[in-house]
Amino acid sequence: MKVSYLLLFFVLLSQEVASQTSTCFGTTSNGRLINGVKLPAAGNNFVGYSTLARLAGRTYVHSEVKNIIIAAYQELETEQPTKLYKYAETGFKTGGQFKPHKTHSNGLSVDFMTPVINERGQSVYLPTNPMNKLGYAIEFDKNDHYAGVYIDYEALAAHIVALHKQAKTHGHDLWRVIFDPKLQPKLFTTKYANYLQENIQFSKQPSWVRHDEHYHVDFAVACK
Repeated sequence: MKVSYLLLFFVLLSQEVASQTSTCFGTTSNGRLINGVKLPAAGNNFVGYSTLARLAGRTYVHSEVKNIIIAAYQELETEQPTKLYKYAETGFKTGGQFKPHKTHSNGLSVDFMTPVINERGQSVYLPTNPMNKLGYAIEFDKNDHYAGVYIDYEALAAHIVALHKQAKTHGHDLWRVIFDPKLQPKLFTTKYANYLQENIQFSKQPSWVRHDEHYHVDFAVACK
């Protein structure tokens, strides 16, 4: 009897592990996803951009991408202990077209809201609500300012570095980072400049939206 219960336990455990392992197909712009997993609502140094969007199923990613993202946030607790981060749109559980985005279709694309500091230099979350289209309608001015907050390039650079390091640790990579080309030079004034220049492929051409209030990361995970 004990052997039967033990066998049942391992069968159920293997099924649970399998259900949490994702498989992606196609490309970020034309793909799909099996067993997408939802990002957690919050952690010690991060939150999601919208409870309503989370309930609507817009925060699913490939299981390997989730592992990389969580590990990067954990790394940042030590690397940048005073900084706060917010993730944004990811994709649907089964992938596919994800309006209004042109990508995000196979679980490997993630938007992150730009880290900001207030006028006292404290790390705060960029405000995301229906009035500003969950943050996507925000536009920073020529001084990197919006409604009392300023872009935190040090925190942003640290996050990209952490994502890349954790991607490599998990046997993957980052394909590209889309961030306003006019703002990219300010990332290269941070202490992470050399690492970014040597390891990260940034978009060089302006995208169809500005990408100043958020940065888009495509993860390089093998798909079928």
